[in-house]
Amino acid sequence: MTVRVRPVASKVDRKAFVDLPFRLYADDPNWVPPLKGEVLALITRGKNPWFEHGEAQLFLAEAHGRVAGRISAHIDHLALAQPLEQGMGPGTGNWGLLEAEDGSVAAALIARAEDWLRERGMARVLAPLSISIWDEPGLLTKGFGHPPTVMMGHNSPKYQGWVEALGYTPAKQLYTYDLPILEGFPPLVQRIVASGERNPRIIIRKVDKSRFAEEAALILGILNDAWEANWGFVPLTPSEIAYAGKKLKPIVFEDLIRVAEVEGEPVAFMMTLPDLNEALKPLNGSLFPFGWAKLLWWLRKPKVRTMRVPLMGVLKRLQSTRLASQLAFMLIEYIRRDAIANFGCSRGEFGWVLDDNQGMRAVAEAIESKIDKVYTIYEKPL
Repeated sequence: MTVRVRPVASKVDRKAFVDLPFRLYADDPNWVPPLKGEVLALITRGKNPWFEHGEAQLFLAEAHGRVAGRISAHIDHLALAQPLEQGMGPGTGNWGLLEAEDGSVAAALIARAEDWLRERGMARVLAPLSISIWDEPGLLTKGFGHPPTVMMGHNSPKYQGWVEALGYTPAKQLYTYDLPILEGFPPLVQRIVASGERNPRIIIRKVDKSRFAEEAALILGILNDAWEANWGFVPLTPSEIAYAGKKLKPIVFEDLIRVAEVEGEPVAFMMTLPDLNEALKPLNGSLFPFGWAKLLWWLRKPKVRTMRVPLMGVLKRLQSTRLASQLAFMLIEYIRRDAIANFGCSRGEFGWVLDDNQGMRAVAEAIESKIDKVYTIYEKPL
């Protein structure tokens, strides 16, 4: 079989790039079709502010007279400025958004992405990232038995073998945790929460959606500080913070996002989102002709099985303290109560969490959650 890989060069190509997974996963009950407009925005300069500090090339593979695969190759100049020991760093490029009919197509696509990175002076690949560490990082390597939650990826289990056969080795694993929420948390956690509730220095407040832009900037400012030393960290720019806030606003509910204040200073937060994928799955990637009305109706007051905690952070100067753990448990407990009472939620998902983030893994284990899915980020020298 001859596989031809070529750059995406037209609107027709971009449409083919976005449409391909809808054919490849047509029979996969655990794939959630993304909104096509959202995918187009992700890969389009002028819409996604990542392109203010990154460059990317999209590729299509053709075989048997049709599009048989896709991939993005990209370089994030903010990532190049990070310390190499934190995962990114000088000479590190990326690829992502990989989809392929078979292993030979995947090999041809990855080889072309590697060539593109070499041509631009990169000496190492860290992949997959689609497109940044803040989007959908990693290849799903464990947990194929049910659909992903909102803002998490899904791929064929065959991809792991195809990627590893090309000399890629695991650099980092990202865990999501399944969190039972209906019966409450263990007695020790309950005592820690009760102690915090008696402490007049601590306030756990809801976000104020009427001041959404200000609250989003506050939360993501804490995030940038809290995650600065984490593996893979790339700082969010002001325009990315504004963009993320605009995208998240429709699924932000005040009782699901909390800020912890100590003596009046915001020092920690927890963001919880209703699993939008439960509403998106029946729409098959389109809001037309009636999908927009169904989605708007759902967003008025969603009733969902699952809530996802995508982001949580405590200011760096408080990390590794007893207060940080107490604030984390209080944030989780306050949101757990409202998720059940106001949204009919029966399950939580916590993550992703880096495999070496002992603090967050300890919190996850203390509330008796279990690793549910594993996403692997691979590396390879060029």
